[in-house]
Amino acid sequence: MPISAIDTVTFAFEHTKRQLLQPFRFGQWARLAIVGLLAGELGSGGFNFHSGFPHSTRPSHHFLQQGWPAVDPAILGGLIAVLTITGFVFLIVMLYINSVMRFVLFDSVVAKECHIRQGWSRRQNPGWKLFLWQLGLMLATLGGLAVVVGIPAAFAFGMGWFHPASEHVLPLVLFGIVVFFVLILFIVMIAVVHVLTKDFVVPQMALENIGAIEGWRRLWPMLRTEKGPYAGYVGLKIVLAIAAGILIGIASLILGLMVAVPTAIMTVIALVTGKNAGLTWNVYTITVAVVVGCIVLAIFLYLVSLLAVPAIVFFPAYAIYFFAARYRPLSVVLYPSAPLQEPPPTWPLPQPAG
Repeated sequence: MPISAIDTVTFAFEHTKRQLLQPFRFGQWARLAIVGLLAGELGSGGFNFHSGFPHSTRPSHHFLQQGWPAVDPAILGGLIAVLTITGFVFLIVMLYINSVMRFVLFDSVVAKECHIRQGWSRRQNPGWKLFLWQLGLMLATLGGLAVVVGIPAAFAFGMGWFHPASEHVLPLVLFGIVVFFVLILFIVMIAVVHVLTKDFVVPQMALENIGAIEGWRRLWPMLRTEKGPYAGYVGLKIVLAIAAGILIGIASLILGLMVAVPTAIMTVIALVTGKNAGLTWNVYTITVAVVVGCIVLAIFLYLVSLLAVPAIVFFPAYAIYFFAARYRPLSVVLYPSAPLQEPPPTWPLPQPAG
C-alpha cells in the first residue's frame, strides 16, 4: 500500500539529515543554496524590514534637494524604458534558468549529490519543455486575472456604479466581496497547479523525457484515484511550509538587520562623498546605484538561501518519497535494492542511488 503523506515526512527528514549532515560538506551546502534559490524553492519568508523603523521625510528630502539636483525628465524616462525592457528580458531568462534548475535540484536530492555544471548540461531538454509550460501558465494566469478582475469592473462601470460611487456603496461592496473570493479561488488553483507540476510532473519529465502536458495527462488519473492522499499531501505541505516559513523568516529578519546596518552606513558615506564631490543624479549615477542595489539584494538572498538549505532539500524529498510509492520509475531509481516491490512505510530507509 502506498505510504501516506504523514509517513512520508519521516522519510524526508531522514533523507535531509543524511544528505546534509552525514557527513557535513559545506561545498554541497553552498551549491544547494544556489540551486534552491534559482529553482524557486526558497518560497518562504519575506519581511518588510523598513516598516517598523520611524522616519522623517522632511530632513532627508531637504538633504536630497541640496545634494542631488532634479533629474532631467528625458533621461529619467529613457532610463525607465531601458529598465522596463531589461526587467522583462531578465524575467524570461530567470524563468528558463528556474526551469532547468528545477531538474538539477531533483537530481541533487535523488542522488544526494549536487553538481551544478553537469546537471545544467544534462537537463537542457526537459528544462526547455518546462520553460514553455511555465511561460504558458504565466500567460494563462495573466489572462485569467484580466477576466476575473476586468469583466466585473466593466460590468460595474456599465451599470454606472462608479458615477458616483458614493450612491452605490452597497452593490459595490457586495460585488467586490464576490470578486475577491473568486480571485482568491483562482490564485489558489494556479498555486496548486504550480505545486503539483514541480512535485509530480517534473519527476516524470526527468525520468521519461516527456513534456509537461503529457506528464499532467498521466498524473490526472492518479489524482482522481487517490483524491484523499493527494489532498492530504497538499494540506500537510501547506502546514510544513508555514512552519518553515516562520523559522526562515525569523532567521532572515535577524540576517537582514545584520546586513542593513553596514549597508546604511556605506550608503550615508556614499551620499556625503558624492555631495562633496559635486555629483548629481544622471544616467551613470542612477545606473551605478541600481547595480549596487541589485548586488546587495543578490548577496542577501543567497545568504538567506544558505540558511534555508535544509528546507530546500526537505520539501523536494517530501514530494519524491510520496510520489515514488505511486510512480514506479521513480521508485526503481530511489530504491534500487528492491526493484520488484514498493517499500512499505515500516522499512528502514534504503540508500538512494548515487
